[in-house]
Amino acid sequence: MPPALKYSAEVAAALKDGLPVVALESTIISHGLPRPENLRVAREVEETVRRQGAVPATIAVLDGDVRIGLSDDELARVADLDDIVKVSVRDIATVVARGGHAATTVAATSHLAHLAGIRVFATGGLGGVHRQARETWDESADLTSLSTTPMIVVCSGVKSILDVPATLERLETLNVAVVGFGTDRFPGFYLTDSGSRVDWRVDTAQDVAAISQVRRALAIPGALVVANPLPEQRQMDPDLHDRLLSEGLAQAEASGVRGKDVTPFLLDYFHRASAGVSLEANTEIILRNADLASRVAVADADA
Repeated sequence: MPPALKYSAEVAAALKDGLPVVALESTIISHGLPRPENLRVAREVEETVRRQGAVPATIAVLDGDVRIGLSDDELARVADLDDIVKVSVRDIATVVARGGHAATTVAATSHLAHLAGIRVFATGGLGGVHRQARETWDESADLTSLSTTPMIVVCSGVKSILDVPATLERLETLNVAVVGFGTDRFPGFYLTDSGSRVDWRVDTAQDVAAISQVRRALAIPGALVVANPLPEQRQMDPDLHDRLLSEGLAQAEASGVRGKDVTPFLLDYFHRASAGVSLEANTEIILRNADLASRVAVADADA
């Protein structure tokens, strides 16, 4: 185990014994959900993983230490700290060297989970190409990190506030494999169908594990993205979604919000303007993905 990482006793024991472990990001807790719902959901996500027979490993930086697996008190700190920053891979070392606190994005969580020996990661939605990328060149570091990190990433597609077709093109260029779980359509986070197709479909956790086993045997370096959609009856109303997106983008532009601050700004706007509808969808997304990721981790460990 890399000495730069500090493992919880539960995660360390599971990895030593070859038991299934699921990595969980901490940005959802610190920046993705409002207080106090963030802590409640974080605990529920970890319990969901345990119910399926896997061990949760929420990843964060606290007091300059990279933590692989958090205690309940540490979860509460991530949920409540005002000075916790959102970091991708490029900023982890700076925060650690300065003894700070950081919540990990998809890119950072994937990198640290792979370093720790964890194969499966559950998140909400991936980052991607922003809608104004032709002018801003704004593209999430999630994409390039996933191209070099051999991890199974269970998500609900990319966040619907992004340019989904452009993101799929970038994933293809970067050799990041994408499969739809029980669907031929690529999900759009709050929406069941983003409007784009996926080339490959899987229908069981065992299907995902089988693909992952072959990828490891062939030393394929990138991630396997498992796109798990919300059921159609549980998605946000598409008309409401499109209206809020248009309004939120206009407000972000007027407020001068740029770069990595755009996503949390828009997610917060969706929550406030939808009277909590988006929060319900966001919560269901991460719980469903944690459940599926746990079943995949169990199947992968048993294979």
